[in-house]
Amino acid sequence: MALMRVFYEDWQMECCGSPFGVGEEVAWKLVAYDGKDRRRGTGHGAEAWVENHGGPDRETVGRVRAIDLVHQEFLAHHDPRAGEAAELADLPPGTLVFRSTGRRLKPVPGPPTLEPVHSCPRWFDAFEEEEQPPRRVPFRVRRAVGVLVALEVPDATPHEPGDRP
Repeated sequence: MALMRVFYEDWQMECCGSPFGVGEEVAWKLVAYDGKDRRRGTGHGAEAWVENHGGPDRETVGRVRAIDLVHQEFLAHHDPRAGEAAELADLPPGTLVFRSTGRRLKPVPGPPTLEPVHSCPRWFDAFEEEEQPPRRVPFRVRRAVGVLVALEVPDATPHEPGDRP
């Protein structure tokens, strides 16, 4: 048995994943990070990632030995609430207001922080923290971007990059 580090992105779990805990057996489609991915810091030090949308034909079966929630810092470059009170106060009653609800997040350079947890959450929005108004744009947002899993597998060789059905 070998220990492999696997990154499970938040959006992959929220879309098509099933929560899991330490000690449980899992079967995932894994794709290896290549050298270029590792130099860019993709995967937060993992050897492979879980691919729920395609990926290889066969699954890798293993037992979860540890789970770390991966927190990343971002700068938000849009604040839909900025100046909202002053703008709305000047409008006539009954005016329909369309607001932008999105925000652009840019990662802050530096390593993520890891938080040991006993189980992987289904939804990650509960782990988001941001500066509260009043604030200046850009403002800081700290959010969980996935989990880093220590997976015990019989064969620690994930599928090669680009190895898809």
